[in-house]
Amino acid sequence: MDDGRVHERRWWALAILCCSLGIISLDNNVLNLAIPTLVHDLHASTSQLQYIIDGYTLVFAGLLLTTGSLGDRFGRKRFLGLGLGVFFVGSALSAFATQPWELIATRALMGIGGSLIMPATLSLLTNIFTDPRERGRAIGWWAAVAGAGSAVGPLIGGVLLRYFWWGSVFLINLPFVAIALIAGRFVLPESRDEHPGKLDPIGALLSIVALVAVLWAIIESPVNGWSDPAVTGVLAFGVVVFIAFVRWELRVEEPMLDVRLFENRRFTAASSTLGLVFFALFGSGFIFSQYMQTVLGYTPLQSSIRLLPMPVAMLIVSTQAPRVVERIGSKVVVAVGLSLITLGMTIAAFLPAHHGLVHALIGMCIMSSGMGLTMAPATESVMGALPPSKAGVGSAVNDATRYVGGSLGVAVIGSILSASYRPAIGRTLAPFHLSASGMATARDSIGGAVQVASTLPGRLAGQAIETARAQFVHAMRPSLLFSAAVAIVALVVVVAFLPARAGDAREPEEGALDGLASLTFAEAQGQLEIDAEAAG
Repeated sequence: MDDGRVHERRWWALAILCCSLGIISLDNNVLNLAIPTLVHDLHASTSQLQYIIDGYTLVFAGLLLTTGSLGDRFGRKRFLGLGLGVFFVGSALSAFATQPWELIATRALMGIGGSLIMPATLSLLTNIFTDPRERGRAIGWWAAVAGAGSAVGPLIGGVLLRYFWWGSVFLINLPFVAIALIAGRFVLPESRDEHPGKLDPIGALLSIVALVAVLWAIIESPVNGWSDPAVTGVLAFGVVVFIAFVRWELRVEEPMLDVRLFENRRFTAASSTLGLVFFALFGSGFIFSQYMQTVLGYTPLQSSIRLLPMPVAMLIVSTQAPRVVERIGSKVVVAVGLSLITLGMTIAAFLPAHHGLVHALIGMCIMSSGMGLTMAPATESVMGALPPSKAGVGSAVNDATRYVGGSLGVAVIGSILSASYRPAIGRTLAPFHLSASGMATARDSIGGAVQVASTLPGRLAGQAIETARAQFVHAMRPSLLFSAAVAIVALVVVVAFLPARAGDAREPEEGALDGLASLTFAEAQGQLEIDAEAAG
């Protein structure tokens, strides 16, 4: 496809890429609501349920760096189409699975498809939108879909599960995948690294093993505890393999991921910010979902409907953030966004045990607005620091940072919540003389405490439930304040290291990617445009 036709169809291409991304964003959360139904219909055990949910994430995140790098080499459009095809097949097979092991396998297949799709969307976008200003605005829409899609997923899942069977949460993917696959065939241009160099199979293998091991340990830690030998052993193994990966990439002549990219202040600061933000976001989301359903008493569908202002706020702010960046620079915008995230989480940390919906919405909408201001400029900073030939692996770093940070957020924030909740609930429920098994259930989760308390006779049930809810709300406070502190750390990173504008970023004289010693691709392109106008 010639450059003129690509330019004419660029906004249609963006719509297709956002549609492809939206499928992944929705699927990450839509299945959580179907867990009770899966237990009933497939007779899935707790461990099987865990791998139905987490198996997808492990495969998806573990392959990101490899698929992003291979997309640069063999063609991003080709990998996007392949990923959509694999995702289509995986979704169809998942919808009609009859055994837990079948669903685990088909979900893993969907994870492979997702790992092919997600890096391809952002890398294609970066190569289609060559004008830095338009690229920033396009990334704003990409970031809006990535953030809002995750929030809308539970709502769609709740509606489907109310009127259809659990397999409908997978079948809903099929028409959107088909549209993206067919339309992309005619609208999207192919792009690849014209000088890819040699394959790096050892680097690919080390990255997969390291990511899967670290993520597995993080996901297992809330269940088994950080002191569990399997968790600490696998985590240590993953860290060792990651160090080996870095050392190999520094030594090999043509690395899959040039780790010297992190010498670029703009790239490193933006990547770190995204990881820290998703740490705080996923960790706080883990708490909010329990608060809405167990403390306030809403069903998952009712909770999703009442939380709709969050994705709406994120969508609006994310699409407008690049325009603000054009005026005042990325550092100020991202810093303001992180300040709003901190403020929103601090407000939410003081939620009441009764009638707290409005209070929660105020805090979460402020936080969502901050996310909207942060995600698009930070993502653009990551991608703008690279030449288009490396867009795939850059996108993969961006995506992997989000998922590792988010998974770690759930694990750490969940652990802080448990450390505060478990001993306190034991003391507060002691006067109700629960059985040993009942007390163990109550300590395990607030949902378990409410369930056990409801079995008590007469007024005791209501009193025990109110006591448990109040204790959980009290335990939420240190967890959410810790999330706010993480956002403050991200703010410090941005103020200290993120350049005020793209043109302020400077690379080291040695080790710069593709011979760009002092300017990123976007900066060099912008300077050429300025020179051309001056010459005219």
